Amino acid sequence: MKHTLTPQRYLVLLAVTLTAPIGDALLTRGMHDIGVVDLQHLALLWHALFNPFVDLGILLLIGFFASYMTALTWADLTFVMPATAFGYVVVALLSQFWLHEHLTAYRWAGILLIVCAVGFVANGPSLTEHPELNRMDSGATR
Repeated sequence: MKHTLTPQRYLVLLAVTLTAPIGDALLTRGMHDIGVVDLQHLALLWHALFNPFVDLGILLLIGFFASYMTALTWADLTFVMPATAFGYVVVALLSQFWLHEHLTAYRWAGILLIVCAVGFVANGPSLTEHPELNRMDSGATR
């Protein structure tokens, strides 16, 4: 069975792809403002909740989970998970150019390998056929 992606489903996959890495980058930025949190300074986590970067990061990660769960209702995990893997590229770019982290050639090579591997998986169907479920559905409509 070949998948059919509607514009709404493309938007859900785009949300899955972008909300997690951007949310993670915002959370990282906000937590860098807070400083090191250890067992003696757990109260800093409370202060983190008032950091706008942390707040926006949390909202985007909630959006990620909502879009991810939505996508899993109409597609298999092996189809949806590649959308999250493409987020590695977004994370790498945000880390390099916005957070000013140094990414080695080995990390870039790893990201490239992940993206290439995702291409193999993403070419499959969006929903695996389940013959026993299809028979039950057709029997229910009689």
